[in-house]
Amino acid sequence: MDLQSVIRKHALKNAFDFGKASSGSVVGKVIGEFPDAKSDMKTTMQKITETINEVNSLSKEQIETELKNYIFAEKPKEEKKALQLPNAEEGKVITRFPPEPSGYPHIGHAKAAYLDYESAKQHSGHMVLRFDDTNPEKESQEYVDAIKEGLNWLGVTWEKETYTSDNMERIYSSAEKLISRGKAYICTCKQEIISKLRAEMKACACRELPIEKVFERWEIMLAGKYKVGQAIVRFKGDLSSLNTVMRDPMLARLINITHYRQGKKYQVWPGYDLAVVVMDNIEGITHPMRTKEYELRNELYYSMVEILEFKKPTLIEFSRLDIKNAPISKRLLAPLVKEKKVLGWDDPRLPTLAGLKRRGILPQAIKNFVMSFGLSKVESEPGWEALLVENKKLLDPVAKHYFFVTDPVKLSINIKGEVSYVLKASPRKTVLNGKVYLPKTDTEKFAAGEVIALKDLAFAKFDGKKLEKVEQENIPEKKVQWVNPDDCIACDILVPKDLFDGEVFQTNSLEIKKGYCESVCNDLNIGDVIQFERFGFCRLDKKTEKKLTFIFSC
Repeated sequence: MDLQSVIRKHALKNAFDFGKASSGSVVGKVIGEFPDAKSDMKTTMQKITETINEVNSLSKEQIETELKNYIFAEKPKEEKKALQLPNAEEGKVITRFPPEPSGYPHIGHAKAAYLDYESAKQHSGHMVLRFDDTNPEKESQEYVDAIKEGLNWLGVTWEKETYTSDNMERIYSSAEKLISRGKAYICTCKQEIISKLRAEMKACACRELPIEKVFERWEIMLAGKYKVGQAIVRFKGDLSSLNTVMRDPMLARLINITHYRQGKKYQVWPGYDLAVVVMDNIEGITHPMRTKEYELRNELYYSMVEILEFKKPTLIEFSRLDIKNAPISKRLLAPLVKEKKVLGWDDPRLPTLAGLKRRGILPQAIKNFVMSFGLSKVESEPGWEALLVENKKLLDPVAKHYFFVTDPVKLSINIKGEVSYVLKASPRKTVLNGKVYLPKTDTEKFAAGEVIALKDLAFAKFDGKKLEKVEQENIPEKKVQWVNPDDCIACDILVPKDLFDGEVFQTNSLEIKKGYCESVCNDLNIGDVIQFERFGFCRLDKKTEKKLTFIFSC
């Protein structure tokens, strides 16, 4: 870049980071990137001051938009150490990724899946894909398929695919073993009584029943003779424990709903705590990994492992991943999809894998982003920026460049006939007929008599109404992209913004930029990610004969 471009780049970055740019902060960055600027510091400082005054007059949104045209070198990071697991034997590590098929996979699932997959891989082991499908009320084959499709897109592979619901008899057997050892019982108390007694650290009468009576109730449960809500299986823990999880938690309950995979075969369905212990043992999982929110349940997990005489695995916790203003909660997202407030589960504003894919986020960018957190338990709620930076770094060397003009203004220029220009090593030709489209936001800043650069085409003087091609050696400060009105196609770009402000849905979170792009964009395929110069990276989402629709990526 020339000196003026370097100055503008760092003035914009300084203003974006601190609200206003200052010459003292910008000058060092400029000289660091453009050492020749030191040869005439008086001129350099004059240009810096002028540019800073101009940049400080822009809105934050304008600064952010213009910043997208620049790449900033990052300080080299120390190479991250491999995911070291405690008690790991080379070649014998088995992890599992156990999603519940009750919704579309999101970036939180991506973090868990990559950690499970990479941890096993780095120890020459393997990962099991287990569908934790013991809640017929929420689960479906649609979500099973979506999860597998998402993992395939991420490049995560699994040694074996299992379903918890296929192992109900073995789970029942473990429940019966707990009962026979006096460590589980059938409780018929109402939920409000159970909650009250747990809070008071007191036992209910059901807890004191003899094992024979507990088995009688168990058989009644299995026979479907209790109504839903009338009986649950509870673990006989420690009612005086400060860890409330250990105060006789629920292990199984009655659900009389057709299961997507098992139909009406079962009515007694295990809760998470029982199912996970049994399934980890069945599959020989050496390092069960889960988010930090389960940490208090570790005591219950290991208690059941000991009572059931299972081999003790090593539990690993890591922090949950949430994106600021883009919640992953189905409680918030499902109503938006159902009420058609978003474009579906693949809406580019959503943190679902389908949404990220539609936005043009690359799987490798997601991997780089989520793996940067490692197995840390430190809670964080990053914004989109770090993920988008990873995506830009991957796209910048490979994306083809094109011109796009938003809110186009048609101006006359004294150029007619065939012209050639080159965008990012991509030569092309067009026939100008004395007219060009320029972005309205640029033309509003032109001063009469000012010379501007039509990028890769010509220098032109603006007289207040039209442009006139001029020849000069000095490169103008203002550079604008352009489109030939006779060689273009209508173009919409959907620009995703934060979907929520806290838990408040933002109705204006999908902006549409309308304009024209070069007609050669017609040769692109759906899913191609390209760069519109001075705008950003965009993914082609839809094509019609008269219009192209892109989604802004980063």
